[in-house]
Amino acid sequence: MFITIFTDTIKFHYKSKNWQYHFNEIKELGLLKKKKKYFLENGAFIAVTVVAYYCMIFSDLIDLYYIIPTLLCYTFIIILRFDNASEFVYFVFVKDIYRKEIKIKIAAKDRPLIGEQIDHFLDHQFERSIKKTA
Repeated sequence: MFITIFTDTIKFHYKSKNWQYHFNEIKELGLLKKKKKYFLENGAFIAVTVVAYYCMIFSDLIDLYYIIPTLLCYTFIIILRFDNASEFVYFVFVKDIYRKEIKIKIAAKDRPLIGEQIDHFLDHQFERSIKKTA
């Protein structure tokens, strides 16, 4: 379980990270979804293309000996790019009343379960606020 709700405290636990808050200290809790950026793969692709064009135009390589290494490099770059099926990176963020923000990267497979737990916490917090005003 990522979130454990007690009567007055909330404990968070994900992999090796643990922290806890009192119920009134949490200002905001949610999931962030960011699109992955492929700077390394795109940079490697550009570098291989530049080297291949340089060999094609300015070198005296006979019988196109630069084609096979270029194709092997492109294959390796494509394998690196499409090895991971998830296109997004997910984070859980907690903002408290002391303006402290905690952001933890979570695995894509854990996102649905953690999302349900966060929804349960928000429902519980809403019910507590209604009981206070009633």
